[in-house]
Amino acid sequence: MQVRLTEEIWKEGNMYVSYCPELDMAACGATVSQSKDNLVEVIGINLEEMQKQGTAQTYLHEAGLLESGDAVWGTNRELVAFDPIEVSL
Repeated sequence: MQVRLTEEIWKEGNMYVSYCPELDMAACGATVSQSKDNLVEVIGINLEEMQKQGTAQTYLHEAGLLESGDAVWGTNRELVAFDPIEVSL
């Protein structure tokens, strides 16, 4: 099974945090690359355990992901920008 997801990365102090909003899962690392690798591992471990329990498909559906004909799960939306903004109060 392949799952196509979004990854957001922030720098917090001296660590990088990778976050997947679709699954609400996060991981961190000392570098961007390490943070990304750790997030992929976290998601993989969780989905593997869900598959063993027979709950992975339900979880992915509840997360808003859909299965396409080529057995790739993903959303029907496309990330086009992720920019910081300022709002005056």
